[in-house]
Amino acid sequence: MVGPLGALTAVAVVVALLIALTSRGGAEDAPDGDVPAAAASPRSDRLPKEAKKKKEKYADWDGKVKVLGDGSTSYTGRQPKQLKPRKLKPGEKPPQFVVFSWDGALEGDDHLFARFRQVARESNATMTFFLSGMYLLPKSKSDLYRPPQHKQGSAAISFPTDEHIRETLEQLRGAWQEGNEIGSHFNGHFCGTKGGEDWTTEEWKSETEQAYSFVKNWKTNTGFTDVKPLPFDYDVELTGGRAPCLEGQKNLLPLIKSLGWRYDASSPGDFQMWPSKLNDIWNFPLQLVPYPETEKQVLSMDFNFLDKQSGDSTEGDPAKYAEWERLTREGYLNGFERVYHGSRAPLFIGNHFETWNGGIYMQAVEDVMRDVCPRKGVRCVSFKQLADWLDVQDPEVLAKLRMLDPAESPDWRTFTKK
Repeated sequence: MVGPLGALTAVAVVVALLIALTSRGGAEDAPDGDVPAAAASPRSDRLPKEAKKKKEKYADWDGKVKVLGDGSTSYTGRQPKQLKPRKLKPGEKPPQFVVFSWDGALEGDDHLFARFRQVARESNATMTFFLSGMYLLPKSKSDLYRPPQHKQGSAAISFPTDEHIRETLEQLRGAWQEGNEIGSHFNGHFCGTKGGEDWTTEEWKSETEQAYSFVKNWKTNTGFTDVKPLPFDYDVELTGGRAPCLEGQKNLLPLIKSLGWRYDASSPGDFQMWPSKLNDIWNFPLQLVPYPETEKQVLSMDFNFLDKQSGDSTEGDPAKYAEWERLTREGYLNGFERVYHGSRAPLFIGNHFETWNGGIYMQAVEDVMRDVCPRKGVRCVSFKQLADWLDVQDPEVLAKLRMLDPAESPDWRTFTKK
């Protein structure tokens, strides 16, 4: 297992508190479609200053590949296979956005990274991979990591093997070229006491700068000379992240705004509502979805279904696996159907590359992706692409959308008119 279950228990506590609150377009959903990457960008006049600077860094690019730093990264042009963000027309129903995201993004022995890239290709989907920077740092160089409030070289997750680093680099390269986003999950996955919630903005700055460094200097740190650079400038590419255990957003937000990030996915959870901004940053929380056959709700992440079904054990009763898999799949679909036929608020589903309880959560997510992504009016996109789309919408229309109950379906012919 890549990360210890104990590092995630804080999420379960959040869930317990929150539960107490109890095919591409048709006539009504015109498709945005794949377009040249140069056309797929948000309006600069709606971007914060630092984000605008990042967007304009390669405005005069000459078309030649630029190898950066020690050769770990490069600029090869704007990312391919992006959807064009288009402003809703008066009377138009919004697309149903679904964002599948992955925390950690290490290609381990189970090759789940490669598996879900294939599922995404076959489902007409793109996703967000939140990379833990230390997954590109060899264990022999662990002392290069200086985590806030913890011993130098320590981490709550395991450092990767050299082979896993090689395989992860291959997956990151292919994922980006297929239109998927490479976000950040920071580094050591520290939670609880002395974890992200206890870190100051300056300590988050140290953690984040190290995450950048491990991605931008993997060649120096690994000594690999036979691996090609990653095909993106990470300083430009990185536009959002998710803090481990969804902790520490308050002190993290001022930092990421200064870095030109455009969203944060570290909120502990909320109802399925249209997103708003915090500190001029799009806030993309995990969401409460209806747990099947009950009146309760569960946070839309694999770990939280695990916690509900087998508690703190990742190897529960095998006799219950089939039932738990069904309940997980139906839980995600309950959340999808509620907004697909209701407010059209984006659905966020979080995952880990883990084989907990026999891999049932991986299978449930694959089934959901194959089911919903090809449906009429659905766009399975990355968080970055969603932020692009939100940035070109009429603020008054977005404000109206935020007033909708998740299951509320208005008369779209009049609702999205100013």
